[in-house]
Amino acid sequence: MSVLEKTMMMLEKYPLCDHCLGRQFALLGRGIDNSVRGEALKLSLTLQASALNIAKNTDGTRTLKLLATNGFSREAKETLRQLKKRVPKTAQSKPCFLCEDRFQLLDGLVQKALEKITNYEYTTFLVGMELPVAVEEREDEFKAAFNVGYGESIRHEFGRLLGKKIEGQTGKTVEYRKPEITLIINPFTEDVKIQVNPLFVAGRYRKLVRDIPQSKWFCYSCRGKGCEKCGWTGKLYPESVEELVSKSLLEAAEGEKTAFHASGREDIDARMLGSGRPFVVEISKPVKRFLDLRKLKETINDYAKGKVEVSNLRFTNKDVVRKLKKAESAQKEYRVLIEFERNVSEADLRLLEEKLTNTSIKQQTPLRVLHRRADLTREKYIYQVKVKRVSLNKAEMEIRCQGGLYVKELVSGDEGRTTPNVSELLANKAKPIKLDVLNVIMEDP
Repeated sequence: MSVLEKTMMMLEKYPLCDHCLGRQFALLGRGIDNSVRGEALKLSLTLQASALNIAKNTDGTRTLKLLATNGFSREAKETLRQLKKRVPKTAQSKPCFLCEDRFQLLDGLVQKALEKITNYEYTTFLVGMELPVAVEEREDEFKAAFNVGYGESIRHEFGRLLGKKIEGQTGKTVEYRKPEITLIINPFTEDVKIQVNPLFVAGRYRKLVRDIPQSKWFCYSCRGKGCEKCGWTGKLYPESVEELVSKSLLEAAEGEKTAFHASGREDIDARMLGSGRPFVVEISKPVKRFLDLRKLKETINDYAKGKVEVSNLRFTNKDVVRKLKKAESAQKEYRVLIEFERNVSEADLRLLEEKLTNTSIKQQTPLRVLHRRADLTREKYIYQVKVKRVSLNKAEMEIRCQGGLYVKELVSGDEGRTTPNVSELLANKAKPIKLDVLNVIMEDP
């Protein structure tokens, strides 16, 4: 069956606009819009019908009337007038069977979409379609009835045409994998919604003081609502690394909220020194994306002065968050001040270096975190240990180890849950006094 024969079969049964007719043959020919393709098919049938009329074949008039009614063809109507044939009244009233004439609304939908995103900064976008189930089911049944093998879906055509028009008017780029803004458009309800994808800012932070948690700790009693126990703040600690770092970024981006991701975490009473710990701040629904990160670094460091310091701020993406989580076991360097129950000798300290360097440590989940972590035995590796005495019963130990090692429990033994440990090796009860993270050894992802 030829293309024109199939076109006639379709129009004999249903009224179809140029878009919806041309879409059934979308894979035939290249560089042709469906509306042009549909118009060309109707024009070819008009020429064919005119030839039949000249040959005194009544099928010509019947075809022209069909094109005037179910094909909405101006050329067919004009040809009928020139032939002094009656133009059927129904030619003015029927909507397209498949799209209900919604392709006529494209320009208006584009303007609505542009109004929605007028205040947002972005470089990439995507158009997503929201169509009534009945519309897509109707098209599926149509394609099955006419054995359409070269067609494009109505969803795809709407999205493609709207995307091209918005791209042309804004100069922004359509991005299918990771758009910054997604426009959800329903041509049948004329509703336009926007989905603003997060903005990700990566960097490193140093925590210069103790007793500040990495993330917000909500009050256990009120779960963040505020009560007498937490001084009506909803928090156990007045501030955190997360809050000190994220506040300025959230304000600059005019976002809704932030999430703080880091490669591991230090204890509340530990400092994070050296080059700092890699982190990513995820800003939800940002209005502004073109941020001056150099200026923001200064703003954050001024706001958190003496407590937290950030460096190497840069824009990144969600993939880096996944890499951060996977890199939590990256090597880390610690310094811990240890107090012993009895005095220690230089020989004792050399013994610690010898026994703990290049050693695997087995740690059952520490008692202090057992309430929030599964009770498992984990094995972590120590690459190097250096120890120096600072007084008769105190020593400073530096450790380079696999991330995830609980250093405090390495010192105390945690009632035998960590082996080997400092207390056990020297038969001298030891406890950690001060702990610092000196380095997180990993390349910034």
